[in-house]
This record gives sequence, structure tokens and C-alpha cells, in this order.
Amino acid sequence: MEPMSTRPPKAAMIVAQRIVRDSLREGLKPGDLMAPERTMLEKYQTGRGTLREALRLLEFQGVIALKPGPRGGPVLRNPDPSHLASTVVLLMQINAAPFRTIVEVRGALEPMISSLAAERMDADDLAALQGTIDQMRADLGDQHSFLEANKRFHDVIAWSSGNVLFGYIVDSLLGIMDGAVMGIHYPPHRRQAILVAHEEIYAALAARDPALSQARMQEHIDAYTRYAERKYRELLDETIPWDQRYVG
Repeated sequence: MEPMSTRPPKAAMIVAQRIVRDSLREGLKPGDLMAPERTMLEKYQTGRGTLREALRLLEFQGVIALKPGPRGGPVLRNPDPSHLASTVVLLMQINAAPFRTIVEVRGALEPMISSLAAERMDADDLAALQGTIDQMRADLGDQHSFLEANKRFHDVIAWSSGNVLFGYIVDSLLGIMDGAVMGIHYPPHRRQAILVAHEEIYAALAARDPALSQARMQEHIDAYTRYAERKYRELLDETIPWDQRYVG
């Protein structure tokens, strides 16, 4: 095991952390223009190079966008889950983690998330969920459109759990969870089975039944796992590459 680094954090990282902390304390919301560079230089008592490096760090993480022009400057953003997705897939590739890892994460997390969603989701969430099912039904013959609606179905449930971390985790992995980018295909009979499973999960959620929602989602994930094991066992053991398909 490698020893933990005892190096102090870089000055730019410390400034970046202070910018985030102060922005939240000041009640800034995504879309708000932050203080200009000259104000930050005075406030944080740092050099221009250090401040600009700090801002680049925050921009790379999706925390800010740099608005050009005389009235521009850093604008606070709500980071997109693609930033987390990129980091997760990079770590998976470095550690030679196969696609099977994602399958195991789904089996562990999504049933529990569905249980929470049954207690916490509101009428708007249920309406959005129904909308994904309607699209899946209408586009049963179009695998691409069908899978896009499938992703939104799982996304809505994750964010409806009321746990922002579950929302980010599932949202960040939606691009690879169904396995389509790894080469897994879904013939019409399989898409029909997925649609039926989603209808059953929706019914359990609409009934506000946590135990049934968890059970229905577990059945859905287990059916997916069996399908992948039977038809695409070799793909389950492939390492997911860190490339543009997963980095937003």
C-alpha cells in the first residue's frame, strides 16, 4: 500500500475551495455572476496566476463558467453529472474494472433507490415517469429512442429518491448502464419485456409501496443481468474505456 501524501494542498486549490465556500455562504445560485477578478484578488490576497488557476480548476469541475466580455466573469453553475461519469469511468479503466462492475452496482443500488422514491416522489415525478413509459411504448420499434426513454426512467427514479448523491451516481452512469455502448442489443421481444417491467415498477411507485417498488426493481435488474450473462457474457468481462462516449 502506498503511503498517503503529506504534501500541503496547492495554493490554487485552497483558493478554489474558499471561492466555493464563500459563494454558498453568500447565497449565490446557479446562473449568478460571481465577483470579478479584481475583487477576488483583493479578497483572497493572492496572485493573478494563482487565482486564474483556481478558476480553471472550478471550470474543469463544472462549478463555474467563465463569461467573456467587459461585464463578464465567473458564473456559478450546478455541475453536470457527466463530470462524475468521466472520473468514475477513468478510475474503472485504470483499475481494469469490467462492465460487470456496473451491473453489480445497479443490483445493489437501484432497488433501494426505488424504495426511497416510493415514499418521496411527488405527482410531477410520477407524471415524468409515466411520460418515459409512454415514449417507450410509442417507440418500441426504435431501439435508440426506446433506450433514451429507458435512461430517463431510471434517472427520474434516482432523483425522486430525495437523495442527491443517488441522483448523481445513477445519472452519471446512465450512459453505460444499459450496455448499449458496449455492444449489448435489445431485440423487440426484450424491449417489450423491459416496457412491462417499467409499467410494473411505475404501478408500485404510484401505490406508494416501498417494499413492492424495491422488489419490482430487483426483478427488473435481475432479468437484465440474466439476459447479459446469457447473450453477452464476454462483454461483461471487458474493461470500459475512458473515451468520449462517457465524458459528456
